[in-house]
Amino acid sequence: MIVGSLRVRLLLRQSRSLKDKRQVVQSIKDRLRKSFNVSIAEVEAQDHRQLAVLGLAIVSNEAKQIRSTFEQIVAALRGHPAAELLDHEMEV
Repeated sequence: MIVGSLRVRLLLRQSRSLKDKRQVVQSIKDRLRKSFNVSIAEVEAQDHRQLAVLGLAIVSNEAKQIRSTFEQIVAALRGHPAAELLDHEMEV
């Protein structure tokens, strides 16, 4: 069993309040959960209205599959219209 984790920092420029932020973050979480079957949670900066830090986890039999899935997630986040990917850290 191999466990992979991914931490991403997102900038939400158009978020004017924590309520706006929650809506965008929930949308991102739901989409990633549905598309990639990953566990995901907001892990830092909950009180910052324009910064979101998400933690994702995958369990698999192959490290290659985990890396591939995380790369697809990072690519999807780079193209997100409401969130700018600042950085990410992957660990397998």
